[in-house]
Amino acid sequence: MSDVFAELVGQDEAVETLRRAAAAADGMLAGASAGTGMTHAWIFTGPPGSGRSVAARAFAAALQCVRGIGCGECAGCHTTLAGTHADVRFVVPEGLSISVNEMRALVLRAASAPSGGRWQVLVISDADRLTEAAGNALLKAIEEPPPRTVFLLCTPSTHPDDISVTIRSRCRLVPLRQAPAEAVAAMLVERDGIAPEVANWAAAAAQGHVSRARQLARDPEARKRREAVLAVPRRLTGVGACFDAASALIEAAEAEAEASVVETDAAERAALQTALGAGGTGRGAAGAIRGAAGQIKDLERRQKSRATRAQRDALDRALVDLAGFYRDVLTASLGAPVAPVHTDTAAQATAAAGKWSPEATLRRLEAVLDCRTAIDTNVKPRIAVEAMMLALWRG
Repeated sequence: MSDVFAELVGQDEAVETLRRAAAAADGMLAGASAGTGMTHAWIFTGPPGSGRSVAARAFAAALQCVRGIGCGECAGCHTTLAGTHADVRFVVPEGLSISVNEMRALVLRAASAPSGGRWQVLVISDADRLTEAAGNALLKAIEEPPPRTVFLLCTPSTHPDDISVTIRSRCRLVPLRQAPAEAVAAMLVERDGIAPEVANWAAAAAQGHVSRARQLARDPEARKRREAVLAVPRRLTGVGACFDAASALIEAAEAEAEASVVETDAAERAALQTALGAGGTGRGAAGAIRGAAGQIKDLERRQKSRATRAQRDALDRALVDLAGFYRDVLTASLGAPVAPVHTDTAAQATAAAGKWSPEATLRRLEAVLDCRTAIDTNVKPRIAVEAMMLALWRG
């Protein structure tokens, strides 16, 4: 890796902004003024897969870099990128929201001086999941920050539904864009050793989502799940078929989510039981286990919330793939001079364009996007998906 920003694909303007800020921050430690390059609170926005968290992590590494440039070689860079730096805290919500208790602990951490690094850096992934109370707790810290603390927030947009207006007004904005498919494909070839034809296909199918492109290029199971999703339009032959397709989509998301969290759940439960004295034979060991029911129940609650989040994330990936198909149908109907998202289903998209009017295709595309919005606002996934399937069938 040449520097800490190497993983940030197709974001030249954002990288330049962050490099200047890191240089200004280095000067501040030497006694210079911040100028216009550095501030204590930042918001990274952009569509899924644009690299919001990647940018925040890279910037955190640049701030801890002993050379002040994000060299990617020093201990500050390495430990930050690995997530083990003592003065960099990453808050990644496992459930549907970030609670006020989590944020209060974060604010308490922000009040301390760096223990060995150059800055105390607090990175909040998916800051749009802050509860109102958690947002208020964060706002107080941002309004009166300690001199060596930097807040990095990641959120899809600056819309009030994603981040409060007051928090936004106190942060510097770094907008990221959807990475061009060509840039994503080049990265897969150069850094991951993916064959060029596979890289080009995966980059287009992932619609600029870097990690999704990497997954499609490497994981046969991910490709099978995508193929099953893209077969949905052909399966919608009646009301019964709509409900069957909805059940299949939900069950596939549940299975994918369960597979993604099962090892973590088992390790957490084993670690908690060991900490509570499981397997012990000394006096009071059995009593300690019996008295730990509350801690076990709390762990189960957190794991259930994480599983729900994982299921919704898996379902959203499927809906994005489905939206891409209807987008391809629409562009084929209109004769738009753009490349298809799903090159392997281009023939089906062209055939569908010959049967559906552009208006009917647009209604289908809107049905998929409405389903994503409904799930994001906590409508039961099964209800939202069943309604979508019926809308797709009716056109």
